[in-house]
Amino acid sequence: MKAEISAVWAKIQSTIDGFIILLPNIVLALIVFAIFFVLGRVIKRSVRRLTRHHRQARNLGLVLGRLAQGTIVLVGLFIALSILIPTFKAGDLVQLLGISGVAIGFAFRDILQNFLAGILILLTEPFQIDDQIVFKNFEGTVENIETRATTIRTYDGRRIVIPNAELFTNSVTVNTAFDNRRMEYDV
Repeated sequence: MKAEISAVWAKIQSTIDGFIILLPNIVLALIVFAIFFVLGRVIKRSVRRLTRHHRQARNLGLVLGRLAQGTIVLVGLFIALSILIPTFKAGDLVQLLGISGVAIGFAFRDILQNFLAGILILLTEPFQIDDQIVFKNFEGTVENIETRATTIRTYDGRRIVIPNAELFTNSVTVNTAFDNRRMEYDV
Protein backbone atom coordinates (compact mmCIF):
# COMPACT_ATOMS: atom_id res chain seq x y z
CA MET A 1 0.00 0.00 0.00
CA LYS A 2 2.82 2.41 0.94
CA ALA A 3 4.67 1.53 -2.27
CA GLU A 4 1.60 2.40 -4.36
CA ILE A 5 1.13 5.72 -2.56
CA SER A 6 4.77 6.62 -3.00
CA ALA A 7 4.57 5.71 -6.73
CA VAL A 8 1.49 7.90 -7.15
CA TRP A 9 3.17 10.73 -5.21
CA ALA A 10 6.28 10.44 -7.39
CA LYS A 11 4.12 10.61 -10.51
CA ILE A 12 2.29 13.71 -9.21
CA GLN A 13 5.62 15.31 -8.28
CA SER A 14 7.06 14.67 -11.77
CA THR A 15 3.92 16.15 -13.37
CA ILE A 16 4.20 19.28 -11.23
CA ASP A 17 7.92 19.57 -12.06
CA GLY A 18 7.16 19.25 -15.78
CA PHE A 19 4.48 21.92 -15.51
CA ILE A 20 6.88 24.28 -13.72
CA ILE A 21 9.50 23.72 -16.43
CA LEU A 22 6.86 24.50 -19.14
CA LEU A 23 5.47 27.53 -17.29
CA PRO A 24 7.62 30.15 -19.11
CA ASN A 25 6.62 28.67 -22.48
CA ILE A 26 2.95 28.67 -21.47
CA VAL A 27 3.12 32.31 -20.39
CA LEU A 28 4.96 33.30 -23.60
CA ALA A 29 2.46 31.38 -25.76
CA LEU A 30 -0.48 33.10 -24.00
CA ILE A 31 1.14 36.52 -24.49
CA VAL A 32 1.77 35.85 -28.19
CA PHE A 33 -1.80 34.61 -28.69
CA ALA A 34 -3.20 37.64 -26.84
CA ILE A 35 -1.16 39.98 -29.06
CA PHE A 36 -2.47 38.32 -32.21
CA PHE A 37 -6.02 38.34 -30.82
CA VAL A 38 -5.87 42.08 -30.10
CA LEU A 39 -4.22 42.71 -33.49
CA GLY A 40 -7.07 40.82 -35.18
CA ARG A 41 -9.68 42.94 -33.41
CA VAL A 42 -7.86 46.16 -34.35
CA ILE A 43 -7.70 45.14 -38.01
CA LYS A 44 -11.38 44.15 -37.96
CA ARG A 45 -12.34 47.56 -36.57
CA SER A 46 -10.08 49.33 -39.08
CA VAL A 47 -11.70 47.54 -42.02
CA ARG A 48 -15.16 48.33 -40.67
CA ARG A 49 -14.20 51.98 -40.14
CA LEU A 50 -12.85 52.25 -43.69
CA THR A 51 -16.04 50.87 -45.21
CA ARG A 52 -18.54 52.52 -42.83
CA HIS A 53 -19.11 55.57 -45.03
CA HIS A 54 -19.61 53.59 -48.25
CA ARG A 55 -23.12 52.16 -48.28
CA GLN A 56 -22.26 49.53 -50.88
CA ALA A 57 -19.15 48.26 -49.07
CA ARG A 58 -20.54 48.25 -45.53
CA ASN A 59 -21.56 44.58 -45.46
CA LEU A 60 -18.49 43.52 -47.38
CA GLY A 61 -16.38 45.40 -44.83
CA LEU A 62 -17.98 43.38 -42.04
CA VAL A 63 -17.21 40.12 -43.82
CA LEU A 64 -13.66 41.10 -44.75
CA GLY A 65 -13.05 42.32 -41.19
CA ARG A 66 -14.22 39.02 -39.74
CA LEU A 67 -12.14 37.03 -42.22
CA ALA A 68 -9.04 39.11 -41.48
CA GLN A 69 -9.57 38.72 -37.72
CA GLY A 70 -10.07 34.96 -38.05
CA THR A 71 -6.96 34.57 -40.18
CA ILE A 72 -4.79 36.59 -37.82
CA VAL A 73 -6.08 34.73 -34.74
CA LEU A 74 -5.45 31.40 -36.50
CA VAL A 75 -1.85 32.41 -37.33
CA GLY A 76 -1.41 33.51 -33.71
CA LEU A 77 -2.73 30.15 -32.51
CA PHE A 78 -0.24 28.29 -34.74
CA ILE A 79 2.65 30.41 -33.46
CA ALA A 80 1.54 29.96 -29.83
CA LEU A 81 1.27 26.20 -30.32
CA SER A 82 4.73 26.06 -31.87
CA ILE A 83 6.09 27.94 -28.83
CA LEU A 84 4.25 25.68 -26.39
CA ILE A 85 4.97 22.43 -28.26
CA PRO A 86 8.27 22.78 -30.14
CA THR A 87 7.65 19.60 -32.13
CA PHE A 88 4.37 21.04 -33.51
CA LYS A 89 4.69 22.25 -37.08
CA ALA A 90 1.98 24.12 -38.95
CA GLY A 91 2.94 22.15 -42.08
CA ASP A 92 1.85 18.93 -40.40
CA LEU A 93 -1.56 20.40 -39.68
CA VAL A 94 -1.86 21.69 -43.25
CA GLN A 95 -1.00 18.21 -44.57
CA LEU A 96 -3.62 16.67 -42.30
CA LEU A 97 -6.20 19.17 -43.51
CA GLY A 98 -5.18 18.52 -47.11
CA ILE A 99 -5.70 14.79 -46.72
CA SER A 100 -9.01 15.19 -44.96
CA GLY A 101 -10.04 18.15 -47.15
CA VAL A 102 -12.18 15.98 -49.38
CA ALA A 103 -14.14 14.60 -46.43
CA ILE A 104 -14.47 18.07 -44.91
CA GLY A 105 -15.57 19.44 -48.28
CA PHE A 106 -18.38 16.92 -48.58
CA ALA A 107 -19.42 17.40 -44.96
CA PHE A 108 -19.54 21.20 -45.19
CA ARG A 109 -20.64 21.52 -48.83
CA ASP A 110 -23.84 23.40 -48.06
CA ILE A 111 -22.14 25.69 -45.55
CA LEU A 112 -19.35 26.54 -47.99
CA GLN A 113 -21.85 27.02 -50.80
CA ASN A 114 -23.87 29.47 -48.69
CA PHE A 115 -20.68 31.26 -47.59
CA LEU A 116 -19.41 31.74 -51.14
CA ALA A 117 -22.86 32.81 -52.34
CA GLY A 118 -22.99 35.32 -49.48
CA ILE A 119 -19.63 36.78 -50.48
CA LEU A 120 -20.79 37.05 -54.10
CA ILE A 121 -24.07 38.69 -53.07
CA LEU A 122 -22.16 41.20 -50.97
CA LEU A 123 -19.79 41.90 -53.88
CA THR A 124 -22.35 42.15 -56.70
CA GLU A 125 -25.13 43.64 -54.53
CA PRO A 126 -28.21 42.62 -56.51
CA PHE A 127 -30.14 44.02 -53.52
CA GLN A 128 -29.18 45.96 -50.41
CA ILE A 129 -30.35 46.32 -46.83
CA ASP A 130 -33.77 48.06 -46.67
CA ASP A 131 -34.65 46.97 -50.24
CA GLN A 132 -38.01 45.31 -50.68
CA ILE A 133 -37.65 41.95 -52.39
CA VAL A 134 -39.81 39.04 -53.49
CA PHE A 135 -38.31 35.55 -53.33
CA LYS A 136 -40.56 32.59 -54.11
CA ASN A 137 -43.51 32.93 -51.68
CA PHE A 138 -41.78 35.48 -49.43
CA GLU A 139 -42.01 39.23 -49.78
CA GLY A 140 -40.53 41.78 -47.42
CA THR A 141 -37.74 44.18 -46.52
CA VAL A 142 -34.11 43.02 -46.34
CA GLU A 143 -32.93 43.39 -42.74
CA ASN A 144 -29.48 41.83 -42.88
CA ILE A 145 -27.15 40.18 -45.38
CA GLU A 146 -24.69 37.81 -43.76
CA THR A 147 -22.27 35.29 -45.19
CA ARG A 148 -24.60 32.34 -44.51
CA ALA A 149 -28.07 33.75 -44.98
CA THR A 150 -30.13 36.83 -45.72
CA THR A 151 -32.85 37.93 -43.32
CA ILE A 152 -36.02 39.62 -44.55
CA ARG A 153 -38.90 41.06 -42.54
CA THR A 154 -42.27 40.37 -44.13
CA TYR A 155 -44.97 43.00 -44.20
CA ASP A 156 -46.95 41.13 -41.56
CA GLY A 157 -44.02 41.21 -39.11
CA ARG A 158 -42.41 37.78 -39.60
CA ARG A 159 -38.66 37.23 -39.99
CA ILE A 160 -37.60 34.92 -42.81
CA VAL A 161 -34.03 33.58 -43.02
CA ILE A 162 -33.13 32.52 -46.56
CA PRO A 163 -29.86 30.66 -47.30
CA ASN A 164 -27.70 32.71 -49.64
CA ALA A 165 -27.14 29.82 -52.06
CA GLU A 166 -30.87 29.84 -52.84
CA LEU A 167 -30.93 33.61 -53.28
CA PHE A 168 -27.92 33.49 -55.56
CA THR A 169 -29.15 30.69 -57.81
CA ASN A 170 -32.86 31.63 -58.06
CA SER A 171 -34.74 34.66 -59.30
CA VAL A 172 -35.27 37.53 -56.89
CA THR A 173 -37.54 40.50 -57.61
CA VAL A 174 -36.24 43.76 -56.14
CA ASN A 175 -39.23 46.08 -55.84
CA THR A 176 -37.20 49.12 -54.76
CA ALA A 177 -34.37 48.84 -57.31
CA PHE A 178 -35.55 51.92 -59.22
CA ASP A 179 -37.06 55.22 -58.11
CA ASN A 180 -40.16 54.91 -60.33
CA ARG A 181 -42.37 51.85 -60.63
CA ARG A 182 -45.48 51.27 -62.69
CA MET A 183 -48.48 49.97 -60.81
CA GLU A 184 -51.70 48.55 -62.19
CA TYR A 185 -55.15 48.62 -60.66
CA ASP A 186 -58.19 46.81 -61.98
CA VAL A 187 -61.35 48.88 -61.80
